[in-house]
Amino acid sequence: MTDLKGLHHVTAITSSAEKIYEFFTFVLGLRLVKKTINQDDINAYHLFFADDRGNPGTDVTFFDFPGSDKGIKGSDEISRIGLRVADDRSIEYWKKRLEIKGVRHDDVMTIFGRKAIFFVDFDGQRYGLFSDEGIQGVAQGMPWFKGPIPNEFAIIGLGPIFINVSNVLLMKDILTTHLKMRIVAESELYTLLEMGEGGNGASVIIEDGSAINSAIQGYGSVHHLAFRIENRRELDAWTTYFNSLRAPNSGFVDRFYFQSLYMRPYRPILFELATEGPGFIDDEEGYEILGETLALPPRFRSVRQQIEKSVRHIETTRSHHTFEKEY
Repeated sequence: MTDLKGLHHVTAITSSAEKIYEFFTFVLGLRLVKKTINQDDINAYHLFFADDRGNPGTDVTFFDFPGSDKGIKGSDEISRIGLRVADDRSIEYWKKRLEIKGVRHDDVMTIFGRKAIFFVDFDGQRYGLFSDEGIQGVAQGMPWFKGPIPNEFAIIGLGPIFINVSNVLLMKDILTTHLKMRIVAESELYTLLEMGEGGNGASVIIEDGSAINSAIQGYGSVHHLAFRIENRRELDAWTTYFNSLRAPNSGFVDRFYFQSLYMRPYRPILFELATEGPGFIDDEEGYEILGETLALPPRFRSVRQQIEKSVRHIETTRSHHTFEKEY
């Protein structure tokens, strides 16, 4: 069983697949690399936004559950989605961009030596942009080369991810003892942990939520956080380890685009371990048209007509569109 390599993806809940597509495409400049269904609820969309080729460690994904209520922020939830940019200059670019686009945001701050800026989307989902300047660790992703953001300022991955908990000591023990992370810095508000090669793309930050009420999941909330592992062999080794602890887990789950294992070592927070591949460039979509069709893993293709009737059409064709870089 090898150490976790870093962050794989974060999956959140949105009130509108259409609005989140517009926000991530035209405001944040991330590429929709797969428009598919929630494999456990085929009536719901699952949208994957990532870097130019959908590399692991760059994905923010969204479920669009029909009729879901708005989430309530609080303790015991994955509380903020961190996104990486190359340097401090990029943070200044994004401060101006968020202002121009009318996105609510805080002032630029420094957290554990990283320049950062916090903001929210139309659902109240919380995000933070973090500078990689001077931070060594997991390699960056790549810009969406044909997107609207200048390549040098583009979002190039995940991290750090914030987790707000009512029992900080318990979460520290779970992450260090059982998920093999290491504590690298602490402040009055936060504890920073890293895995693998470290850096923003392999970091989580624990917040102390002992003084606030428990969160209630809904749109505007994060559904789960996934960590990177190399392959099925490592996935099976982690499954054996959790079984040896008698820790409830999903066992092997084949998501087609990657393979997974789910568990809740700290309830109600859901973690996933996910393999590096196979990835999003597949038999249905090549690089040029990623995210433009309703893509289905093979086991759902025999009921495509039923699925197409249950999920509304969302227009996501961009391969014919030329974005001007917005400086």
